[in-house]
This record gives sequence, structure tokens and C-alpha cells, in this order.
Amino acid sequence: MILVTGATGNLGEATINSLLDRGIAPNDITALVRDETRSVELKSKGVHIKLGDYQDFESLKSAFRGVDKLLLISSSSDIDKRFEQHKNAINAARETGVGHLIYTSFDMKNLHQSIMGEEVRYHAYTADYLKQTGIPYTLMDNTMYADMIPFLTGTDILNNGISIPAGDGKTPFLPITEMAEALAVVLTTPGHENKEYIIAAETAFSFSEIADLLSDITGKAITYHQPEASSYIAQLVQTGASEEDAAYLARFCVAIANREFDTQKSDVKQLLGRSPVSLKDFLKNAYSQLVEG
Repeated sequence: MILVTGATGNLGEATINSLLDRGIAPNDITALVRDETRSVELKSKGVHIKLGDYQDFESLKSAFRGVDKLLLISSSSDIDKRFEQHKNAINAARETGVGHLIYTSFDMKNLHQSIMGEEVRYHAYTADYLKQTGIPYTLMDNTMYADMIPFLTGTDILNNGISIPAGDGKTPFLPITEMAEALAVVLTTPGHENKEYIIAAETAFSFSEIADLLSDITGKAITYHQPEASSYIAQLVQTGASEEDAAYLARFCVAIANREFDTQKSDVKQLLGRSPVSLKDFLKNAYSQLVEG
């Protein structure tokens, strides 16, 4: 039995779809959810549903019984709660005899020394703790989602250009669907125990280069502006983001400018047996309405 936590989130749902695409029977997949009302689509596909919460150790033990492979997708709760929640899940997996635990960590040059501090450091704490438990593990160090680019770049890029305080830093953005496929490979094929994989594109791009790609895609010159972080936060708030979310995204931008994501490593081709989707092809699809317009 394969169990996927965070199953109604973007990465969890995409991973379950990828497992089904690989021919895994729905009754061999369990989705862990906190809110059963959000699992209607998963149920319709025949996937088992179990209720559980990272804060509730007993609910995790109940859900993990009989599980061979567990995908632990990192928590989206408050930052200061995440490591303790991950420990709960790992301890529950150990007590219930889970055979292999796959954790979605984060790909940066140095999580411990990142300018983002505790906002990413909990990934390192989780990885270190997992390695000490004796559970066969796989660490999947995910880069930033390519799917975030439209949220980061601002609205109406045809007229306003791209406005983001990311400097000349480069990021090997990868689509969620590619990350999900890599996870599905590790969940369904042998030989991944006690290994760490970098789940990132083979080529990193700066936002200046992304502006060039979008110029080529849309046929209109897309400019690249680098506002101060405070101006960027105000810009995001104007488009409907909360102050907290806007500040969080701005800190990612500062880390990009600090070149923290350009690790120049990728294990995706090794796992998928092909190169990942190019960023240009992803952007063509993501901004298709601009091309059509």
C-alpha cells in the first residue's frame, strides 16, 4: 500500500494522478486528508481515504498501519510547527512499521545558512531526524515550482513587464507535474532507499531570461524591472495577496537574488528516463492566453 499525505494539495494530488497513470490500482493508494469534504474527486477515482493530521499522533498511527511506502509531503502549517509535525509523522511511521518513507525536502545551496532562516531550515532538521530513525528513506529535494512564476511576476506583463526583486539570480524551476512524476517513480520502482535526489530542471533561468523567453513566446518585448522588496510587497497586496503572503514571496525573491537556488544539480533525467519539460514549453502553456490574445 502507498500512502500520500497532503493528498488534496497541488503536489499530493498530482502525485496520485501520476501513480494512476503508471498503472497503480486505485485500491493500492491511500490519500491522507484532514478534511474529508475535499476528497470527493479522489474518492471518485477509487483511492482509499484516511483522515489524519500532522498534529494528531494517534490519527497518523491509525492511518499508517499496513502502509509499505509513505510519501511525507512537507507541512504547510505555521513555520514554527512544521518540524514537530514532521517528527510526529516519522515517529508514527516507525511505530507502525512503514517500510520506506519518502520526504519532500527543498533544494537550496545550504538550508542551514539560507537568508530565509527558519522558513527553510526545518527541511534540514526533518532530513537529519529521518536519517537517524533507521527507517529506509528517500529525500526528494524539490526546487521552486515553475507554476509559481505567474504569481511571482506580477499582473499584465504585456504592458507592465515583469516586476520582481530577484536580481540576476537563477532558479532551475520545475513544473509540479514533473516533480509528481519523479515521486511516482520512486514510489513504484526499487533501489531508492537511503538516497537523496535533486528534483530540479537541468537549466536555471534568471527572471531577465524568463522575460526574454516570454518576449519570444508572446511576440512582444517584455521588460524586466527590479523593485525594492517593500515595493514588490505593496505590488502583490494591490493584486489581492495578504501582507503575510506577499512578504513570504518577497523573501523567496531575495533568496533568488542571493543565488541560493542555483545548485546546478538535477537527478530528474535519471529518474524519469528523459529530460524534464523545458521552461519555455511550460511558459507557452502557462501564458497561452497571452499568445492567443
